[in-house]
Amino acid sequence: MKISSIPEAEIEFSAIRAQGAGGQNVNKVSSAVHLRFSIANSSLPDELKERLLALNDHRITKDGVVVIKAQTSRSQEANRLDAVARLLALINAAAVVVKPRRATKPTFGSKQRRLEGKQLRGTVKALRGKVTY
Repeated sequence: MKISSIPEAEIEFSAIRAQGAGGQNVNKVSSAVHLRFSIANSSLPDELKERLLALNDHRITKDGVVVIKAQTSRSQEANRLDAVARLLALINAAAVVVKPRRATKPTFGSKQRRLEGKQLRGTVKALRGKVTY
């Protein structure tokens, strides 16, 4: 299941001053954006909520709130769009169901090839030694 949009009411934005270089403009304009999204209070399916909360991601707080800071652009609107895109990417990454790995045994042929390679390597190393007559 791929989520394409999230209702605006579930996302909380706050404008902050961007960090780093930027000259005089960075000190007077609040162009960076903090996005806050509560997983528990969202309209996402319960299964997806559990997957998001189980993620070991530094952007998800212990309270189950996703906090994303966007400050790459000089415009606040562009930073807003970037933050929402990153939130959607996080949610869609959690929505992908990983197929469980089924343990298998190596085939007889692969075992033979491995042993032949080891034997050949051992021979090469043995021939590197001093030559005695």
